[in-house]
Amino acid sequence: MIPLRDNAGAPRLSPVNLLLIAANVIVFGYELKLGAASEDLMMRWGMTPAHIAAIGASSVTAAAHALLTLVTAMFLHGGVLHLAGNLLYLYIFGAAVEARFGHDRYLYFYLVAGVASGLATVFIDPASEVPVIGASGAIAAVLGAYFVLYPRAKILTILPFFVFIEFIEVPALVYLLIWFGWQLFSGLQSRAFHNMAGGVAWWAHIGGFLFGIATAPLLARRETPKARGGGARKRVSRAAR
Repeated sequence: MIPLRDNAGAPRLSPVNLLLIAANVIVFGYELKLGAASEDLMMRWGMTPAHIAAIGASSVTAAAHALLTLVTAMFLHGGVLHLAGNLLYLYIFGAAVEARFGHDRYLYFYLVAGVASGLATVFIDPASEVPVIGASGAIAAVLGAYFVLYPRAKILTILPFFVFIEFIEVPALVYLLIWFGWQLFSGLQSRAFHNMAGGVAWWAHIGGFLFGIATAPLLARRETPKARGGGARKRVSRAAR
């Protein structure tokens, strides 16, 4: 299910959320400019679980660099689809969470959530030498916060069905439970098959989502934006071209 918009009623052009989207796009533009040399960038600034797990036995400089990658890895992406998928979810769900947290708290939440999701990956596979990159762990925390704060919101989603496309309004509670269920299933599968996860950091998603659920009640302000009039569009079918 591909989300298109929600009806939580928050201003869509929220400043911190747009700043985070812009930062990811700018860094990806730099990756494209580097071309083949971007592989070195990802190796150096991606988060490598084994390096984090070994900081106790590392030099101060190496340990500091390893810890810094917990943040820098959040702004690196492996391709256009990787970036676009992450930013779509951030755009759809982030504005409403920012509206409830406030701008400063939302920024701190996002960055700390990214670090927490990275540490979840380290906990699951501390010996991995494969750099982990992407904003999905932090964005999963945004989804977890949305799950707590807006369970009655509606999400307009696309369901591809052979040559047809279905536009369906799904309760946020249902949508995010399905999303989390898939992450958990895939994460358990990756563990069962010796972490062969198809290049996806499932446990970063799981850890981020749980972090968002746990911290949202502590950070949210009481006022709730009014739902947009009319909600999301009703179910429609049309042929794909």
